[in-house]
Amino acid sequence: MTEVYRVDVQITAPVMPTEVTDRVHDAVTDLFPEADIEEGHGELLGEAHSLETLSERVHEQEILDTARGQFFGGQQGDTFSFDLKKQAALQGVVNFAVGEPAELGDIHVRVTVHEPSVEAYVDHVAPPTEDGRPVEDRGG
Repeated sequence: MTEVYRVDVQITAPVMPTEVTDRVHDAVTDLFPEADIEEGHGELLGEAHSLETLSERVHEQEILDTARGQFFGGQQGDTFSFDLKKQAALQGVVNFAVGEPAELGDIHVRVTVHEPSVEAYVDHVAPPTEDGRPVEDRGG
């Protein structure tokens, strides 16, 4: 049986005066191609209902444990948030922003999970690992 996930993803990316808006737009859509993006005052605002492309990238880059740490580290109730480096995103690469924000700002992502739970959704996006490999089926 396929699990049904119901999530709202809000994406915010500042656009500095020295940046080209289209490049920031491309950085966001490289990781969130399904997002509807609007231009706000000095920022791009995006809305999506999936982290599928982001999930594919963290699998390809073999950074599942890092992703899980960022997701659970930013969890508050039924929501989790994290920041991504814009320059890396423009290359289609997931690079979590930690510490001081980048000079041009980071992409901020806020995910609200309506069904089933944050834990189940994080397990879907970035499954737990054992010896660096995803543990897909714990039932044996």
